[in-house]
Amino acid sequence: MSRKGYRSEKDSIGIKDVPENVYYGVQSLRAAENFHITGLNMHPEIINSLAYIKKAAAIANCEVNLLDKSTADAIVQACDEILSGRFREQFIVDPIQGGAGTSINMNANEVIANRAIEILGGEKGDYSIVHPNDHVNCGQSTNDVIPTAGRITSLRLLFNLKAELKTLVDALKAKAKEFDGVLKMGRTQMQDAVPVRLGQEFSAYAAALSRDISRMDKAMEEMRTVNMAGTAIGTGINADEGYLKRIVPILSETADLQLVQAFDLIDATQNLDSFVAVSGAVKACAVTLSKIANDLRLMSSGPRTGFGEINLPAKQNGSSIMPGKVNPVIPEVVNQVAFNIIGNDMTITMAAEAGQLELNAFEPIVFYCLFQSIDTLAYAVHTFTVNCINGITANVEHCAELVEKSVGITTALCPHIGYGKAAEIAKRALETGESVRSIVVSEGLLTEDELNEILDPMALTQPGIAGKELLHKSK
Repeated sequence: MSRKGYRSEKDSIGIKDVPENVYYGVQSLRAAENFHITGLNMHPEIINSLAYIKKAAAIANCEVNLLDKSTADAIVQACDEILSGRFREQFIVDPIQGGAGTSINMNANEVIANRAIEILGGEKGDYSIVHPNDHVNCGQSTNDVIPTAGRITSLRLLFNLKAELKTLVDALKAKAKEFDGVLKMGRTQMQDAVPVRLGQEFSAYAAALSRDISRMDKAMEEMRTVNMAGTAIGTGINADEGYLKRIVPILSETADLQLVQAFDLIDATQNLDSFVAVSGAVKACAVTLSKIANDLRLMSSGPRTGFGEINLPAKQNGSSIMPGKVNPVIPEVVNQVAFNIIGNDMTITMAAEAGQLELNAFEPIVFYCLFQSIDTLAYAVHTFTVNCINGITANVEHCAELVEKSVGITTALCPHIGYGKAAEIAKRALETGESVRSIVVSEGLLTEDELNEILDPMALTQPGIAGKELLHKSK
């Protein structure tokens, strides 16, 4: 006899009271009690992915006469309600859990079953009407449902990330055009090198991120291959042959994704290398963004005692004690997101490596880390674009002044006065503080007009433009 306000449910462990008004069941409740790890809920997108899978399975099983139409229709309606945003509070399992995702799968099975029971006029917990395992999980196993849900979720999150990245690339290209005529000093190993146009630097950032998008596209293709109908270990035990042929096409239509069934379902069930590939692509993109953020922090440093070449939008006070201080908070948050993603990638790598024989038990931590990486990178890219890149301005005169003061421009003189003489001039400029230009003119090595032509911003920053044969006029 159950307590007032509770219903009794039974599983292979025993009997347990479940609050009578909830849609989850005994297995979900046990998991919630056993795995209070992060204190977080399941990602909303994996809940949607599970609903798509259960809906597609009900349709496929009905078509091969393994589910009667009324039961299948009730399951489909319950899934559609979940996809509309209902019952999210009923998914009570922690994202990190033992059991290779069985708890996530059963949480979905129980919620869908109990809602389907209601739709058919029954009371929650009366699994003689709709059973979580026999009906909702028909033809499935945790071991094909959860990897497939992880892949669908990854694809949807990556679509959002790609959209944010493309917006950022466009913003960088716009800045590249805006800053195309701004000459500044290029630096290697944090020392003056040769001049570069600020627009060229921003164009290079856009090119790097475009390459990251291409790398991500390739990794995403691996996410389209699913192991549905492989069931327990990929052999398809308990899955009807007709269901096996139908499930992936129906799931593709239901989820509005181009999915394909794995050629080798055993391989697709036991190996997680495709998730490592996606994580690697996300990590590579995070590294690119972090490097860009580092550059922006350096170029905007000071603003009076650092490089001071660009200005980042002022977003908030930078100190509780130093008046007027404004910090590069947006690049800083991008850096921190990258650090976290790099750590997540290591966790995903180790979890994928730790799989044994026919199954990898560590999919929950893989998904937890991967979804977090994709989500946080998308959020970081968005704020980077909106709150930083779009508002950057250039200190044009200061950039030109730094170029003029630098000895790096002597590199451009080498073809005209020789390397040895150029080195002497650079050394003298560093020792005396004189400008390279004034030394060259005072020694009669080149005229002002010749210097103007050689040191033209375009001539300094593109090959083949400074091609006047003024070679070796050294004395």
